[in-house]
Amino acid sequence: DYGVGENGLWAVLAAPSAAERRIPVAGESEEIQSLLSLCDGRFSSSQELRLKSPFWILDLPSEEIARRLMKRTVCAKSIFELWGHGKTVEELHSSLKNYPVKKMAPYLQSNFTYKVIVHAFNKTLTQPEKIQRIDSLQFLPFKGRVDLNNPDHIFWFLEDHGIYLGNSTEQPISLYFGRWIANGQRELIESYSVKKRHFIGNTSMHSGLAFIMANHGKVKPNNIVFDPFVGTGGLLIASAHFGAYVCGTDIDYNIVHGLGKASRKNQKWRGPDENIRANLRQYGLEKYYLDIFVSDASKPIWRKGVQFDAIITDPPYGIREATRKIGSQRETPKMIEKSTENHNLVSSNYQLSDIIFDLLKFAAKYLVLGGRLVYWLPVYKPEYTEEIIPQHPCLKLVSNCEQTLSNHTSRYLITMEKVKEFEEDDYNSDILDSQYLQYKCHDSFREKYFSGVTKRIAKEKKDSQK
Repeated sequence: DYGVGENGLWAVLAAPSAAERRIPVAGESEEIQSLLSLCDGRFSSSQELRLKSPFWILDLPSEEIARRLMKRTVCAKSIFELWGHGKTVEELHSSLKNYPVKKMAPYLQSNFTYKVIVHAFNKTLTQPEKIQRIDSLQFLPFKGRVDLNNPDHIFWFLEDHGIYLGNSTEQPISLYFGRWIANGQRELIESYSVKKRHFIGNTSMHSGLAFIMANHGKVKPNNIVFDPFVGTGGLLIASAHFGAYVCGTDIDYNIVHGLGKASRKNQKWRGPDENIRANLRQYGLEKYYLDIFVSDASKPIWRKGVQFDAIITDPPYGIREATRKIGSQRETPKMIEKSTENHNLVSSNYQLSDIIFDLLKFAAKYLVLGGRLVYWLPVYKPEYTEEIIPQHPCLKLVSNCEQTLSNHTSRYLITMEKVKEFEEDDYNSDILDSQYLQYKCHDSFREKYFSGVTKRIAKEKKDSQK
């Protein structure tokens, strides 16, 4: 029944370079899921989504929707109009023979050239093996001639031989055949690489992760996207690329104004034009820049009625950036910081659990209904359960995708959606939550992180002395 009905089925090949992108397969499927919700698509109900498979079957309304999907995703390599698939070669051939001839005929005419590409995931095929796969498709009514250099249509024979970064299977787990439609936006990772960026910091987000976060946030043209821990603005750049207007805040005066010591090697001080606006200008996105403010995230500056379409951020964990807020006269200052222009800042420690709860409260109040909050939550692996993901009555947890940091620590990409209008009674609802105390375990993440680092260094030193 594949391809029969009002909608067509489409096979997606995810990009297998997990090490390069540093995001797990779960994050890939969640990115696609978020984009599908923008275009009335879905994962096929006939498919059991294997967590570690790079192949997914989608149910999409049209080829145009498939192309629009590929214009957004950085996780998917390509999309194909699925003509057949199966767990064995026999099942694949049977599926192809059941595909409606009227749907494949327009692409097999004598006036069209074509070529067939054979691709095996997690296994290298010899050239004779590839030719054998192509020869097995002789029952398909191709009428045109083969053109390997500039064909009118490209068809792919795809094999799945096992899990990511694992041992391959001798025989394929699944086989697919379809017409190539479009490639994803993998080139954005390189063209927006932090290495080539004008203004960077110690914790500038990897460009691929920034685009994934924008897609999780369902960022659309003319949206207003906000980052309350903006840093050097890497997350805003990805949102601006998709046509959103961007703004942010940060407590660090020097970062906001591009002052002080540089983070780039062999450069002592930041240049006169190193700032977020200059970064957007570098990519031709300056028209989407609204403004960046010096502000304390624990004390929101926004008046009632301001609303954002998405809040996308990476709060500080206390590892490479300090977790701090403006201190009161009654508090013992943690530090007195002096910027290059004599802007004194008396700050106190800002506990990680308080950072996250303030973020959720802010999102509940200032997101539009249906808007999304996307942020990273660091966790100590031995203590992690879904129950320690902070919640809010106005926000629904959409997804949580793990990215491993070390043997004992990870961070989760948390995506939440506003499902209820904010009321004043909701502002401090977490205080009444019986689970509030277990959220406090996030406060010691820094100590646990460095505890593991210290143990690893000691072990490496001991091993080197043997």
